Amino acid sequence: MISSVTHPSAAPGVADLVRHKSPLLRPRIAPIPSVSAIRTPNLSLTSRKPLYLASAEDFGFGARDGTLSAAKRRGLIVKCEAYEADKSDSVEVSPEETRSASAQKVKIGIYFATWWALNVVFNIYNKKVLNAFPYPWLTSTLSLATGSLMMLISWATRIAEPPKTDFNFWKALAPVAVAHTIGHVAATVSMSKVAVSFTHIIKSGEPAFSVLVSRFLLGETFPAQVYLSLVPIIGGCALAAVTELNFNMTGFMGAMISNLAFVFRNIFSKRGMKGTSVSGMNYYACLSMLSLLILTPFAIAVEGPQMWAAGWQTALSQIGPNFIWWVAAQSVFYHLYNQVSYMSLDQISPLTFSIGNTMKRISVIVSSIIIFHTPVQPINALGAAIAILGTFLYSQAKL
Repeated sequence: MISSVTHPSAAPGVADLVRHKSPLLRPRIAPIPSVSAIRTPNLSLTSRKPLYLASAEDFGFGARDGTLSAAKRRGLIVKCEAYEADKSDSVEVSPEETRSASAQKVKIGIYFATWWALNVVFNIYNKKVLNAFPYPWLTSTLSLATGSLMMLISWATRIAEPPKTDFNFWKALAPVAVAHTIGHVAATVSMSKVAVSFTHIIKSGEPAFSVLVSRFLLGETFPAQVYLSLVPIIGGCALAAVTELNFNMTGFMGAMISNLAFVFRNIFSKRGMKGTSVSGMNYYACLSMLSLLILTPFAIAVEGPQMWAAGWQTALSQIGPNFIWWVAAQSVFYHLYNQVSYMSLDQISPLTFSIGNTMKRISVIVSSIIIFHTPVQPINALGAAIAILGTFLYSQAKL
């Protein structure tokens, strides 16, 4: 007896296929169209709109695939965007970077203005003290002692972070301290004998000493324009010295020795600061302390406590209590202006620092002439202007 089997409309399961031994149903495959029937796709790219890569869900897999659905719930499906290769976006500077650059310029400007102002105030009070108390060795010692005490208090109270130093640091600092001590004392001796303006006119010739020392002792060579810039420096200083009304050989030699000492200080500083992480403020603080240890025994030997006591009583009787304020002010401002100058050097290039140092001398010379009513002849002023112009040309030639 022949019986017909009617298949259910639902898809047969595995058990049914085994039980009834029915053949597998083969899917029907649509015929592949001919190559000529395929339209060439439009491959043109727009220059304005981006190309997007669709996610897997757009092809219908996300609703039936548990892995992709779970990934979507976890936020792992990322829509990718592809842009044309020749499309380039302009690089824009963020407002934060613009504000940071502007703040840096303002910071350097404040450093420069503070440096010049403090230096002017120091020179005024220093000259007042030396006029009433002509003991430059003790005056120099008090300046270094006051600065050292200020930094020790700052480190103890954590106002400033104390530096991390070792024996090698102090060993490299020793020649710098010797040169700094000689330059500091020589400049103070000069200002005790001549006008502040004259001392700074002579000290504007420091670049000439720097070139000569570097050339003949270190073997360095410089471009021709550097050597040519020395002509107005040397000529201007010579003209100012010859026409100085209150010329004094001790004052002149003190300024010259100060120039030479500070040149060696700069050379030793470049070598000593290599590889150190000490900031400019702390570096000068350590320099002051070591210079104080070097200077104190020499100050006692040259002048001595007896001369200091007699001179102190004479100054108090002539000036009064204001003299004590003058001594304190010149000592504090000496440390502050040097500290700010080293902090400025941390933020700017040596060339910019050299230009700022030149402008500082102009402010000191002009202010001291006005305050102390220093008599200046036209030819003397011309020599000073030529020397300062030469210093500026030197800084430009070093670029």
